[in-house]
Amino acid sequence: MDPLGAPSQFVDVDSLPSWTYAYEAKQLDSHQNPVEKAQVGIRSPFPYRKDINAKIILWKGDVALLNCTAIVNTSNESLTDKNPVSESIFMHAGSDLKDELQKLKGCRTGEAKLTKGFNLAARFIIHTVGPKYKSRYRTAAESSLYSCYRNVLQLAKEQAMCSVGFCVINSLKRCYPLEDATHIALRTVRRFLEIHGETLEKVVFAVSELEEATYQKLLPLYFPRSLEEEIQSLPYLPADIGNAEGEPVVPERQIRITEKPGVPDDASDEEGLEADLSFIGSHAFARMEGDVDKQRRLILQGQLSEAALQKQHQRNYNRWLCQARAEDLSDIASLKALYQTGVDNCGRTVMVVVGRNIPVTLIDMEKALLYFIHVMDHIAVKEYVLVYFHTLTNDYNQLDSNFLKKLYDIVDAKYKRNLKALYFVHPTFRSKVSAWFFTTFTVSGLKDKIHYVESLQQLFTAIPPEQIDLPPFVLEYDARENGPYYSYYPPSPDL
Repeated sequence: MDPLGAPSQFVDVDSLPSWTYAYEAKQLDSHQNPVEKAQVGIRSPFPYRKDINAKIILWKGDVALLNCTAIVNTSNESLTDKNPVSESIFMHAGSDLKDELQKLKGCRTGEAKLTKGFNLAARFIIHTVGPKYKSRYRTAAESSLYSCYRNVLQLAKEQAMCSVGFCVINSLKRCYPLEDATHIALRTVRRFLEIHGETLEKVVFAVSELEEATYQKLLPLYFPRSLEEEIQSLPYLPADIGNAEGEPVVPERQIRITEKPGVPDDASDEEGLEADLSFIGSHAFARMEGDVDKQRRLILQGQLSEAALQKQHQRNYNRWLCQARAEDLSDIASLKALYQTGVDNCGRTVMVVVGRNIPVTLIDMEKALLYFIHVMDHIAVKEYVLVYFHTLTNDYNQLDSNFLKKLYDIVDAKYKRNLKALYFVHPTFRSKVSAWFFTTFTVSGLKDKIHYVESLQQLFTAIPPEQIDLPPFVLEYDARENGPYYSYYPPSPDL
C-alpha cells in the first residue's frame, strides 16, 4: 500500500501462478488423465521437468511493474531507445536512472549491463541490446539474440539474484520475427535452468497481449507440463534447437582467432596445440589447411596424417549434422525407435533403441541415419548409455552391418568417447554371433562396452525400472519368458 492507502501498482512475482500451476488447474477442471508410462515413446530433447516448470511464469503485463530482483530493459547501443518497454521503465524508475545510464557509456548488441532499479519495485535493471533483423544476416541475429538472454541470465547468476523478469527483447522496430525470437528466448532459458537451475527461483516472461499467444503456443515445446504434452509438442520443435546451452550452431562459422593462430605456447607440447586448434572453425581457411582437393587426393592415396584425417572427418560430420537439422524427419520420429529416457545408476543419460520398430525394408535408411544424428548430437556431449531391445525382431527389422559401419564412421569422436555401455537386451544366438563379428572385424573399441542382457531383472541392476520407459511388448515378452519382475533387485556383478 502507498502512503495514501491506495493499492500498489507493482506486482509481486510470488503472487503469480507458475507455468506448472496454471496447467494443473486446467487439468483438474477438465478431469484429464495423465499419460500412462507405457505410452511414452521417443522423448523430447526438452523433457518434462516439474522442478523447472515451477520456476517459469508467463504474465501479461508491464515488466516495469514486477516486484522481483531484476527486470530486463531492451534498448539500443546508446541505451536511449524509445520503445514501450524502455519508456515505462524510465517513467517508473525516475530521473536518476538516466544519470546512471550515462556512466555506462553504452552497451553493445548482445551484451548486458546492470543498474539500480531506483523507484521501481525491482532492485536492479539489466539492460541489453537486441539485434536488428535482416533475413540475409539471420545467423548473426540469432547468435546476438541468444547472447542477450544468456548474458542476462549469467549476470543474474553472478549477482545471486532470486528472480528475473524478462521483457520481449526483440522490439518491433528491430524487425525480428516474433516466433523465431521466442524460440531462442525459451530454449536459452530452458538450457540455462537445466545447468544452473539452483541459482534462480523465478523467471518471468512479461508479454503484451500481442505477444501472449505466441508464448502460449511455444512454451509447451520447451517447458512441457506433462509427459503427454511433451510427446504432443515434439513434432513442432524446429530442426535447429542449438547446442547444449541453446546457442545456435553453425559449424562453418566456428572461427576463433588466437594471438598466434596454430602456434602453441610450448612448441614441444603437441597436445596443447591440438587443444588450441580445436576452437578454430572446420573449413580450410579457418584451419589453415591449404588445398582441400589435394588433401582429399592424399586421403585416397593413404598419405594424409592422422590429424588431417580427423579434421576431414569432423568436416564430414558437420555436413551431416547441418543436413539433419534442415531435413523433415517426422516420419522417422513417428516410429518411436530411438528415444531418451531417464538415467542409470551412475547418473548417465539412457537412450533406448527398439529394434522391432525399425522397418528396415520400408524406410529411407539415410533419413534414419540423419535422425540418429539429430537426436544424439546434444546427448553425446556427456556420458551416456544405449539400451538396444532386440526383443521379437526379425529379418524385417535387422540393421545390416554396412549401415552400422557407415553410422559408426560418420559420427564424431564424442559419440564413441562418451558411450559407456551398450545393453543388448533379449539377444538371440544369431545376433550374438553377428555382434561378435561386427565388433571384432568391422569396428574397434566397442566390444568391451557391450553387455548381453537376458532379462529385464538383469537390466534393472544397472538402470532402475522407474528410469526407463519400456515398450509394452518388451514387458509382455519378458514376463512370458522370465516371469514377472519386481521393483528392486540386488546389484549384479555381471553389469
